[in-house]
Amino acid sequence: MAEKLGIIAGGGTLPKQLIDRCRKEGRPYSLVCLKDFALPETAEGEDCLWCRMGEAGKAIAYFKKNGVRQIVMIGGVRRPSLFQLRLDWWSTKFLIKIGFKAFGDDNLLSAVIKEIEAEGFQFIGIHDVMPDLLADEGVWGKVEPDEQAWNDIRHGIKIALGLGALDVGQSVIVQQGIVLGVEAVEGTDALIGRCKDLKREGVGGVLVKTKKPHQEKRADLPTIGVRTVLNVHDAGLRGIAIQAGNALVADRATVIAKADELGIFIVGVKCDDAG
Repeated sequence: MAEKLGIIAGGGTLPKQLIDRCRKEGRPYSLVCLKDFALPETAEGEDCLWCRMGEAGKAIAYFKKNGVRQIVMIGGVRRPSLFQLRLDWWSTKFLIKIGFKAFGDDNLLSAVIKEIEAEGFQFIGIHDVMPDLLADEGVWGKVEPDEQAWNDIRHGIKIALGLGALDVGQSVIVQQGIVLGVEAVEGTDALIGRCKDLKREGVGGVLVKTKKPHQEKRADLPTIGVRTVLNVHDAGLRGIAIQAGNALVADRATVIAKADELGIFIVGVKCDDAG
């Protein structure tokens, strides 16, 4: 039997998909839901611990009590500022140990994972448990990018990887070679909403999402879902390009069906850290 899995659930529908997969496969699991991020339905009918972002010690103790050896983090989480965090003793000691110089997304995630593993756990990626969530290469639905869209995709990949190397964000929107917006702390949905009023005349732009070059793959991979498709359509964009093998798709079949219905293309693109 597989190891008991400790699930740290953030926002969106992916945590529930993982729970359903564990139930289907008969894999034991223990659930921790992050307050202000996890959806109420994630914990519905579950024996679950709710905790804040700053209560890592509480989650670790819960997992140890329940015999967890492997931990996975899944679902969207927006990192709060230091002033918003109410830290427990474990988290306070952790921040004192690493120092505030590591308080960027990439460095912080790597340091957190390393410290959790020092407690005797194995931290795994969601792609290790549900590899079918990873985006594959190619055009997915009925709508294909034209040459202008491909040019925007290629340009967007270079911009996104450059931003990611600086630990800024994962997404960029390009229209006819013009960068309409880049993602920072606001997240992809807010980026799309902001660019709705910035679009130019003519054919619409493209949302491009890539993993940051130095990003810890076991947490916070770029993700799209049905809401992404709806937002892209509402903003007048033509399609979505995501990095094949390094991005997640929540409910792929529904995503493709909705994209086909709205005339939106989705394409998985292979690219290394240099684009």
